[in-house]
Amino acid sequence: MMGRDGQERRAEEDPVRGEPGPVLSFENLGFAYGKRKENPVLNGASGAVEPGSWVSLIGPNGCGKSTLIKLLGGLLKPQTGRIWIGGEELTPLSAYRLRRSIGMVFQNPENQFIGATVEEDIAFGLEGQCLPRCEMRSRVKEYAGRLGLTELLHKHPGELSGGQKQRVAIASVLAMQPKVVIFDEASSMLDEKARRELLGLLKEMRTDGNYTLLSITHDAEEVLQSDRVLVLDGGVIREDLRPEELFARPELLTACRLALPFRIQMQQALADYGIRLSGSLKDGSLEEIICPLFSKR
Repeated sequence: MMGRDGQERRAEEDPVRGEPGPVLSFENLGFAYGKRKENPVLNGASGAVEPGSWVSLIGPNGCGKSTLIKLLGGLLKPQTGRIWIGGEELTPLSAYRLRRSIGMVFQNPENQFIGATVEEDIAFGLEGQCLPRCEMRSRVKEYAGRLGLTELLHKHPGELSGGQKQRVAIASVLAMQPKVVIFDEASSMLDEKARRELLGLLKEMRTDGNYTLLSITHDAEEVLQSDRVLVLDGGVIREDLRPEELFARPELLTACRLALPFRIQMQQALADYGIRLSGSLKDGSLEEIICPLFSKR
């Protein structure tokens, strides 16, 4: 559903091994605001994101998650350390070009609205890329269709629901065809219905394989669906693990202020009664997994 017609994303190759390498990586990043050099937000953070993966970035409030993604997106300049995008180092000379490889969806979609209509908003970033007008029209039509916005193109963003506004923000980013899409607490201001819609969209993007996702989130369901979890604390990446490993460590969940997803709580409650689920709670809905248990009784 989400892929590009006639186009495939190819992982960048490691120049030494000739094998696919990380699409985004960072090493020993350090950053402090203002004169707080003795108390940096980041102090040696290192990590990598593989092409086509979905990585959740979590950690306690104030640990520097938003600072890290602003560095990765080229909105801030690291004071120490290095960043690579697609195998090429992000430097003052390469920043303008490489920043196009990173798309960012922020917490409040209204902060990304520029135009008087949905159509103008989706087209705004394309104008910055100096694309031919026919290409711009084609992309606006394509991504509006893929995100269910075709009927809303001529509406003012203020007329939309929270979920629709977030879809417009995502369409505006995807239309620029970045290699990596970063979501900075993109679901935190949405109601439950819109949050489920966004989670479904993220799952579609991951299944498509043409997108690499990095998501800052406090939503346990969102973390559960991702491929890997990076835990940021004390200015560094403390853990790099699978969601299942994270949810098996109560002390780490507490430190990150995360609760167990409801589906895992249900799995544990059923296990207490001797009922073992054969399906994966990560992939199917609770109804799809649990109902067959009772139909066999």
